[in-house]
Amino acid sequence: MEWVPTASAQALSADDMAALARAKHELESPPLTMKLAAIVGAPLEKVMLRLPAVANQKVAEATQSALRKCLQIALKTLRKPGHGAGHLAVHVGSGETGAAALPPAMPEKPGNLLHKFAVATTGAAGGAFGLFALPVELPVTTTLMFRSICDVARSEGEDLNSTDAQLQCLAVLGMGSHSSTDDEADLGYFIMRGALAQAVSKASSEIASKGITAHGSAALVRLVNAIAARFSVQVSEQVAAKSIPAIGAVLGAMVNTVFIDHFQQVAHGHFTVRRLERKYGEEAVKAAYQTIDISLA
Repeated sequence: MEWVPTASAQALSADDMAALARAKHELESPPLTMKLAAIVGAPLEKVMLRLPAVANQKVAEATQSALRKCLQIALKTLRKPGHGAGHLAVHVGSGETGAAALPPAMPEKPGNLLHKFAVATTGAAGGAFGLFALPVELPVTTTLMFRSICDVARSEGEDLNSTDAQLQCLAVLGMGSHSSTDDEADLGYFIMRGALAQAVSKASSEIASKGITAHGSAALVRLVNAIAARFSVQVSEQVAAKSIPAIGAVLGAMVNTVFIDHFQQVAHGHFTVRRLERKYGEEAVKAAYQTIDISLA
């Protein structure tokens, strides 16, 4: 990818501009619907219309349950300062020996393949048992995805002992869809992020003031509901892909692999942008983001 930097993009180094270009490509990549349709060989819009009425209720219930499980993991991590990354099973440098230790200069890359393998395994069960497996499978799949998102965040320099970082990881699950209003603007990512920003900020403030006892607070409930409203769209598409007759365990595993890959890409893009914002400031990064034409990739 090569661009001639405009005045607004001059603040970023060539390497950071390339990183931002990769991030935009990941954040503005084709929607999950198209990726899943390519796997199952059928347009998901038509398949979704054939889903039974009870499917929407099951998706809503399973989504809420899955997100609450992820939130509990985040809060347990925050309960034990200095040990958050271990709780999330992310990979940290062996040289760290406590809160005062300096982070490694080059953070270890995230274990994306390991998480994909684990999620593919749960997808095989979902493909074999269909909608009936959703209440059991989705919380497990989503928890694995959340751990993977946290691993990506850590690799981009996020402090996983931070309330904001944990909630940003959870918010990624709400950034994986493109609504019609998102598509009306060039800054689809920033619109999606902005839609969740206030809810994340209020929830983070409540945890900061009340501690982990705030897990049932109105702010956290609103955040989970806001994320669930978007994440459930993606889950419905996943369910539709798995509802195709005779999809079986193998294709079920493939569907889940595409599912987690989609959110890993979003996480990589989101936390790359946040890393660059810590270095250059939000306005400089947003301005540079606007100059990138991903159609040239």
